[in-house]
Parts: sequence; structure tokens; C-alpha cells
Amino acid sequence: MNIDFWYNQHLDNDCYALLDSHERTQADKFKNSLLQQRYIAAHGFLRNTLAQYLNEPPESLRIQKTTQSKPYLVDYPELAFNLSHTRNHTAVAVAKNCQLGVDIEQCKPRTSLAALVQKCFSHEEASYWQQLPEAEQTREFYQFWTRKEAFVKATGFGIALGLRECAINPDKPQSFLAVPANCGLASDWQYRDIAIGEGICAALVANKTIATVKIIHSHRGEF
Repeated sequence: MNIDFWYNQHLDNDCYALLDSHERTQADKFKNSLLQQRYIAAHGFLRNTLAQYLNEPPESLRIQKTTQSKPYLVDYPELAFNLSHTRNHTAVAVAKNCQLGVDIEQCKPRTSLAALVQKCFSHEEASYWQQLPEAEQTREFYQFWTRKEAFVKATGFGIALGLRECAINPDKPQSFLAVPANCGLASDWQYRDIAIGEGICAALVANKTIATVKIIHSHRGEF
């Protein structure tokens, strides 16, 4: 399976007109202007990305949500896509006929990493992380975190599924040790880390073998 991974690290202030009524309502709820700007930019980028992929006007795309709040395209149900953003960085993954998730995070030091590992990592993941040199622990934490977040987003259940219930195999890249029973077999799922730049971690997860990932760096005014 081929996946397109679109990446943008610039805010675009001209996206509000592209949003539908629901997205505008959500944007208008933000009291913090910077968070509002980031929401508008991220969802505008999503629409521009899907529009370029489908050769359709971005404002005409009908995006709705499943009962678990996972977005999908009404007129293109075979198209899988997922959005993630952190600060100015936005990522969109697009593929066909699969369950697909993406997550992107800034690798910032946190005093709570060890506690989060105990709460959200499986026994195998936690043992692996605790044995790492301290200098490697921050980035490796976010590598595991983005894979697990991308998985729960791909399933459509989100973080309520339980990050600890999906276990990455530390000894076998791109594979899972375990997933929740209602998500099929661990062998059904695969992840791929995406190298973007210093201080940023990103991962894709799909329930099909990932053959290739095409990374497309987008900039304001490109669409």
C-alpha cells in the first residue's frame, strides 16, 4: 500500500473561507487567538491537501465524522486520511481502502516522561525505554508515543482505546506486539516512522503493509 504524507510547518491565515459551517463553529469557540489560528490553518491545510489529491475545490469537500468522531469524506468513502498538528507543524496522511492514522509531536523535555511511560507503555516498551541512556530517552519516548497515537487514531476509537493496550515491538521495527482484541491481530498492523527534522517525531500506522511513503513538503501559496 502506498501512502502520501503531506507536511507543512507554516501557518496560513487565509483558510477560514475554505471551512464548512461545523469547522467554522469549532474555530469560533477558541478564546485563544493563536490556538484558533492553528486550528484554522490545520483544517484548511487538510482541505487543500485532499483537494489537490482529488482535483476538487477544497471548500466543496463534504467531511463528516463517524460515531467515534473519525472524519471521512462522504463522496469518497474509499479514501482514508488523517490529520495531526502540533504548534506550527501540520501533517496529513492519505491512502485508499485502509484504516490510517498519523501523529506528529515536538520532542520537548518533560519531567513527567517516566510517569507517562509507566501509565501508557506496555511492560516490554517500558523495559526497553528504561534501559536507554538518558540522552536518548526523550526522543525515543516521542517515537513510541507517535506510533501509539497514530494507532488509536487509525482505529477510530482515539485515546480512549488505551495507549497501553497497543504495544510496539522494540526488537522488530514497524511491527506490533499486541493490539486490543477488537482491532484484529497485531500482525494486521504496521507503522512507519517519518523523518522530518530535528526535534520533531512523526509516525504513520495502517492495517495494511506499507509499501512506500511519499513525503510532500508543502508551503503557503503552493496550492
